[in-house]
Amino acid sequence: IHSHDRLTMLIEAVASVWEQTYDPLELLVVDDASSDGTWAWLQREDRIRSMRHTHRRGPSAARNTAAAAARGRYLAFLDSDDLFLPTKLEQQVKLMESEPSLPLCHANEIWRRNGKEVRQGPQHLKLGGAIFNHCLPMCRISPSAAMMRRRSFEQLGGFDEDQEVAEDYELWLRVTAGHEVGFVEEPLIIKRGGHPDQLSCKYGQIEKFRIEALRRVLGRCPLSADQRKAAQDELRRKCEIHARGCEKRGKIEEAARYRALYGTVFTLAARK
Repeated sequence: IHSHDRLTMLIEAVASVWEQTYDPLELLVVDDASSDGTWAWLQREDRIRSMRHTHRRGPSAARNTAAAAARGRYLAFLDSDDLFLPTKLEQQVKLMESEPSLPLCHANEIWRRNGKEVRQGPQHLKLGGAIFNHCLPMCRISPSAAMMRRRSFEQLGGFDEDQEVAEDYELWLRVTAGHEVGFVEEPLIIKRGGHPDQLSCKYGQIEKFRIEALRRVLGRCPLSADQRKAAQDELRRKCEIHARGCEKRGKIEEAARYRALYGTVFTLAARK
């Protein structure tokens, strides 16, 4: 679990882990430089392996820190504002054990905003299998709904710590570029939204972070010819949408930079 100044939510997230039907498990919590008493509370919890970043480093670094210290074969991530449902780990371990080639599996979710359940639109459809193209428009695997083999996580290099936002989008593209993924149709987590410290609230439009993530994937990830074309088409689409938004807000220079970006990426790709 990664947490920054969310002690009340963290306590509830931890409780959802202890309510799991799967055993044995180890729970690692990374306090990302909280100032709300989180570290003092963690020091009193002897069932938790707790770590602390003395300055805020973000969710990517926190997840990587915990993964490096983990002892199990599987990694299950949980953001402090989300909750596991009781059979989450049991069902996913069963699936991963039955399909040894899968690096990752994920599951459906229940969304709650300010305590009320929210219906998900068709754009948030979750799938398993070969889903690289399906994952290009937006992040369609929630970190809290994912379970990953530790060796696969290590081979891929974990989360990109330079990406404060859309770090999950970037990693899942690297995973799905070379592998099929498993999927549990049943909702296995509760995602809680509406609180003001969410990154989506902090940054508003996060498409530019997806653009940067996609640019990185194109630059360093082995892709088939079809995957590369699909990724380039999506990058072009995202850059054009963001550029038009910049123009509406009078940010003409930024619009020009984003229109030039995908041309530069394609030129570099063609030279490789």
